[in-house]
Amino acid sequence: MKRIADSTVRRLSAYLRFLEDFEARGLSTISSDELARQGGTTSAQVRKDLSFFGSFGKRGLGYSVPELSTRLREILGLGREWRVIILGAGKIGAALAHYEGFRQRGFQILAAYDSNPEKVGRKLEGIPVRGIAHLERDVAKEKPDIAVITVPADAAQQTLDLVVRAGIKAALNFAPTQLHAPADVTVKTVNMAMELEGLSFALVNR
Repeated sequence: MKRIADSTVRRLSAYLRFLEDFEARGLSTISSDELARQGGTTSAQVRKDLSFFGSFGKRGLGYSVPELSTRLREILGLGREWRVIILGAGKIGAALAHYEGFRQRGFQILAAYDSNPEKVGRKLEGIPVRGIAHLERDVAKEKPDIAVITVPADAAQQTLDLVVRAGIKAALNFAPTQLHAPADVTVKTVNMAMELEGLSFALVNR
């Protein structure tokens, strides 16, 4: 399969949420026009996004909501459990540990890590906080799939380097800085300031 753009993956994730809402309302079929309206895009874009992964729906009948939901979960890798650790037990780390949506999507948070001895040994929403010095040992034993980095910007690259050295191949970065990783490690950065700037641009240019 050729490389799929991040923007396409984000739209697939949004389509799945809309489909789950339709399922909850007892709707069995949906058109590309309706998915497009929900997602703020076009029906042509919906069809193009789905076409990367096969043929869906029938002309004039639309898409089966249960079938398309199931297929999108498979495409997005939600048919299995993913093991996650959080690096940084501060406010963002605590908020993420509290978020029930991770568990509902199959993301199991194993532990949080911190360098502050006052936080080590405590729990975040039932999740143990461990010393960062134990990271490599724990990764070798528990084999987490994803590391979530919530440390300050000046410590983020060093933290990612630890993650890479431990053998984890995917990281979600909340630190407001650009990180560098080997080609076989995927790093996604959540830049909240950039998202707010996008909203301010939309408000100014309405």
